[in-house]
Amino acid sequence: MELGNISQPTYGPGLEAPRSSTPGLVAMASGFLRLVQPNPLPVEMIDFGQSQTEFNQEDIRELLLYELGFLVCAAIGVLFIILVPLVGCCFCCCRC
Repeated sequence: MELGNISQPTYGPGLEAPRSSTPGLVAMASGFLRLVQPNPLPVEMIDFGQSQTEFNQEDIRELLLYELGFLVCAAIGVLFIILVPLVGCCFCCCRC
């Protein structure tokens, strides 16, 4: 077994993306996440040593704007959770 030069190692090309048996589904999920959340997290606003009462309105507004895509998706989900059974019940009970 040959060890090679231990003091000067050679490295490969780097990490590869994990292989998947469903590449279409992975591409669709990552595309959805890029669509919903295109901006990076504003970490300069988050200070873990700071108490929660010291957040001003501008910081809260910027964080809500950051999370706007997820909030819209949650609102659409709640609407479907309420609306789909209600419409189904109307079609079942009122078959006129």
